[in-house]
Amino acid sequence: MTTPGDDEIVTWWGLVIEGYLATQDRLMGEIAERFGLAPAPFDILLRLVRTPGHRMPMTRLATEAALSSGGFTKVADRLVAAGLITRQPSPDDRRVTFACLTEHGREVAEKARQACAEILRRRVLEPLGPEASQALADAMRTLREVNGTS
Repeated sequence: MTTPGDDEIVTWWGLVIEGYLATQDRLMGEIAERFGLAPAPFDILLRLVRTPGHRMPMTRLATEAALSSGGFTKVADRLVAAGLITRQPSPDDRRVTFACLTEHGREVAEKARQACAEILRRRVLEPLGPEASQALADAMRTLREVNGTS
């Protein structure tokens, strides 16, 4: 295979972005319709439900969710008001506060996670097939590793 020209490689990357945005838009549209969750709260609930103990330090959660401190605080306030999470101070470090799923939050997060998997099966796995889906995940993992900041 020859090295791609400038236009070709730029087109490839554009297709990656367009494919991601179209798929993410459909995914989040269905999640919003079924659960009333915007992308940031959905991401936070998913991270918590997949974390042992269903709790995480708020600063780490904000970083992983790629939210500013102020943006995360607003999302967390809404999740607390909806009864989906609580804030719990660390017994070991006064500077640390944990975001913890409530029982209701765990139920919503589990149902949303199952719906997410079903939507991804339909929108990614069916059109691409298992091998191409795995190759896509592997490629994105590689790009994250070589281009990530952490």
